[in-house]
Amino acid sequence: MSEPTAGDRPAVVALVGPSDAGKTSLVETLVGAFDDRSVATIKSIHHDIEPDAPGTDTHRHRSAGADAVVGVTPRLTFEVARGGKGADRDADDEIAALRRALARLSDRGIELVLVEGFSAAALPTIHVGDDAAARADADAHAIGTGSDPIERLRAAIEAVEPIGPASLSAR
Repeated sequence: MSEPTAGDRPAVVALVGPSDAGKTSLVETLVGAFDDRSVATIKSIHHDIEPDAPGTDTHRHRSAGADAVVGVTPRLTFEVARGGKGADRDADDEIAALRRALARLSDRGIELVLVEGFSAAALPTIHVGDDAAARADADAHAIGTGSDPIERLRAAIEAVEPIGPASLSAR
């Protein structure tokens, strides 16, 4: 797969902070604030989940050994693919999984990707939580905090340069 051109690459912004700090609520607000653009989200999940109900045809396809299964419903299309963060969950595995997800979204023409978690990635970052300001002050990648007004966060996100998945690195 060739690297998308700059016009095809999305702007990518990470929202990081401790559990229950308000990251998901802020993602919801930011998605709404960018209703004039195509937006995707990526959520780092720290425990295994089963996103496809056991016994369904798509689950059976995956259980049979398919590397990727795409389900198409009347309203949604979803993909379940191998290649998560890895059992060790080290920064290299996490960055590789994020690169794969960004590559798929770039191919779809997504303009903005909001990434919840993935604090090891060297991405423009919005810090959320009680100590967000202190963490942002110490982070060269910080573009804001969860307590900033949405208008300020939107302006900061609009100033972010698009990136290609191959250029994503760890901090």
